[in-house]
Order: sequence, then structure tokens, then C-alpha cells
Amino acid sequence: MTLSKDVWETLSKIDVTDHVELKGKLTYLSWAWAYGIMMKHYPDLHYSFEEDRCEETSTVEISCTVHIHTGSDRDQVMMRHMWLPCMDNKNAAMVNPDKWAINKCKMRCLVKCFSMFGLGHYIYAGEDLPEEPAELPRISGMQLSVIEAYLISTGVSEERFCQKYAVNKVEELKALQYDRAVAALEAKSKVAVTADYVVTEAGLEIAGK
Repeated sequence: MTLSKDVWETLSKIDVTDHVELKGKLTYLSWAWAYGIMMKHYPDLHYSFEEDRCEETSTVEISCTVHIHTGSDRDQVMMRHMWLPCMDNKNAAMVNPDKWAINKCKMRCLVKCFSMFGLGHYIYAGEDLPEEPAELPRISGMQLSVIEAYLISTGVSEERFCQKYAVNKVEELKALQYDRAVAALEAKSKVAVTADYVVTEAGLEIAGK
């Protein structure tokens, strides 16, 4: 197995979930933890930085190079290079960043360079894509039963309900919409509860479901 393949298979399998930090809209992997993991597996690694100031825009781009040495005589060498502009929490390049901002950018660039070896690679996989909102959890099966019962008791059609909450099917309703939807349906409900329904703290449910 080549060194590059061995390194990638080793580092890309490490779960980094518990070591990510969210700052503004950006997700970062803790540099101290990432460096510790790299040193655990490849204690002879070496890194270096180059600081490039863009005179025309007064911004700064950091360049980082990491070398991994293995083998009894350190005869196997693998190198990766990465760059990163000094950015604010909106992912925009900072104009005339101070030393503190440059220092933080260097550590972020180092971690990003580690990802080229496989560590936390999936964090950066979609960084150049437009941000998409995280998928919100949907209502549970019991909550779906409650809403279906209310739709029957009120005579509100599923189509009308779905249009109101911008979903294609009732089961696609988001959990955070549930209380509002139930309150609205409950206000419309004028049909007496029969044996087909049971009342719980959660609302009206179809018996047997």
C-alpha cells in the first residue's frame, strides 16, 4: 500500500463530529485536537507557513505546507499544500486583518491542510456550494395521527392543509409547526368526540393508532 493511500484510509475514518466548532455560519475543526491526532499517527510531521499580502485589496492569504515522514529512516514522504484568506464570520475576506486575525487564520489553514490528508475532509466537501438550511425534524407518527383525526373532525381537506403549511403531504409537516397546526384545527373543530377518537394531552388521536 502506498503512503498516500495508507494515510488517507487512516485519517478519513476518524470521526471528528465531537470536535467541530460553529462560529457564525462557518464550521471549524478544533486545531488543537486535529494537531494532536496528526501527531499521534505521524509524530514526524512538519509544517510551515507563507503569508501573502494582496496589496491591491489589502487582504491577506495564508499558505500552509505539511510534510509527513514515515519509515525507519524517514524514507517515505508525503506533502500537501493549502491556502486560505483571512476571513470574517460571514466567510468574507477581511481588509487589513490584524495579527490576531492572521494568527487564527494560520491555524484554520493548518487544519484545512490536514483535511487534504483525510482528517475531517467531509467538513470542507461542500464549502464552495451555496449554503442550504439544515433539514428540520418532521412530526412523529403519533403527531401525524392527531392531525389526521382533526382533519376528519373539522372537514378540512388534506390539500388545503398542505397548502397552508407549504408541504406536499401531511407527514412532511415540520415538528416546530405542529403546535400551531393543532391549535388552528382545534379551533375549527365543532364535531363532538366519538368512540372513534380519544383525547390525550397531545390532542385528538384516532383510536387504535
